[in-house]
Amino acid sequence: MVGLTDLARSRRCSLSAETCQETADGSAQADVRPLPRLHSALRRAAPALGLFAAARLTGLLVMAGWAWRIDRPPRRTLARSWDSDWYMLIAEHGYGRTLTWPDGAVQSDLAFFPLYPGLIRAVTAVLPVTSGSAGLLISWAGAATAALGIYAIGELLYGRRAATALVLLWGLLPHSIVLSMAYTEPVLTAFAAWSLYAVLTGRWLWAGALSALAGLARPNGIAVAAAVLAAAGYSALKARGEAREGHLGEADREARGNARGEARERDRGKAREGNRERRREKARGRRRRLWAGAALAPAGWCAYVLYVGFRTGDPLGGYFAVQRGWTSKFDFGVGALRVVRDIVLRPALLPMVLALLIVAASVVLFALLVLARPPVALLVYTGVLVLITVGGSGFFESKPRFLLPAFPLLLPLARAMTKARPGAAALVTVALAGLSFAYGTYLLMLSPIAL
Repeated sequence: MVGLTDLARSRRCSLSAETCQETADGSAQADVRPLPRLHSALRRAAPALGLFAAARLTGLLVMAGWAWRIDRPPRRTLARSWDSDWYMLIAEHGYGRTLTWPDGAVQSDLAFFPLYPGLIRAVTAVLPVTSGSAGLLISWAGAATAALGIYAIGELLYGRRAATALVLLWGLLPHSIVLSMAYTEPVLTAFAAWSLYAVLTGRWLWAGALSALAGLARPNGIAVAAAVLAAAGYSALKARGEAREGHLGEADREARGNARGEARERDRGKAREGNRERRREKARGRRRRLWAGAALAPAGWCAYVLYVGFRTGDPLGGYFAVQRGWTSKFDFGVGALRVVRDIVLRPALLPMVLALLIVAASVVLFALLVLARPPVALLVYTGVLVLITVGGSGFFESKPRFLLPAFPLLLPLARAMTKARPGAAALVTVALAGLSFAYGTYLLMLSPIAL
């Protein structure tokens, strides 16, 4: 479970004018120059972003065509469906809305994290648009930013062809219509991708800050913090081991030097000590940035959970009580297994069957990802997302949507597509596109249950 040791060489970081020396945890120590060459990076990513935009635009046109056919406004469908409406109401009126059901269950809007409605309110304050339009603009911008971040990670690890395939696969997932809706998954994925990229290139403060924002976007944003913390701990342990080995090697060289002549060694002692002090100072600076980033990483998620706890009178358990009102809790998959039993033994709706197939596929893809030995940060991030999805109960039909930010699951498929014959790769792409466009339209226009 190491990172890029089998790629033991320096390579250009995909989004900046810098050279990255890759380390065993999959991070890269960056010799950062002041001004990133963003235009060059965008030029390299342009084919991938163009394919992603074409995929999503085609999916929107197919959905809009069906919506007009049945006399439903496409924009409102994208902006005010299911959870989107909760976010719009929070943006317009703040927190405080609850629904009480006949069985006594209480659903509170405190279950929804604050970053997305906060962004919507900010956009409507400066632009003459409705909350729904603002939500769509934010989601579309988030999806594009996420696609660029996913490309950057793919290019850094496996090159441009694999990165392009990775972005296209992400844009053609069965539930990728969510990337075009006023939902929070695009925003979370954008912050997650760039936080992970920052980890891989050794920018720990950026990694922590972006992770904190991801933690304010969605409950499963905690996966980003887990990845940053795991990578920081691994990097610190590795650096400590390398420092010990370096110290022992230096002592051995000094002993050999003393054997050749103490006088010559004394002449060189001051210069050597100065070099050691400079290296120690640089190492201390790296450690400070690493631990500062690690401390920042869970700050957003923890802050909101504590806020809900204090607001409900139970600082540590209040947020989780709110989630239980929505039938959402982590029970190690017990509730999910009951739903799986019902799907297998009784007639089930299409979204439930597809959800089961997609969750099962995610477990297989995670096993393949583990075998590929990715960087620690990607492995932990993806593992936590899959664990939350598989081990959580409630809203089984929504589990594929919860997995949308888990883009590293697609890395094995992306690499396989780059090695496949062009005809086979094209056939797979066309099949995925047909499924994505048709199923996305079904989810919004015909499905009897929430997305």
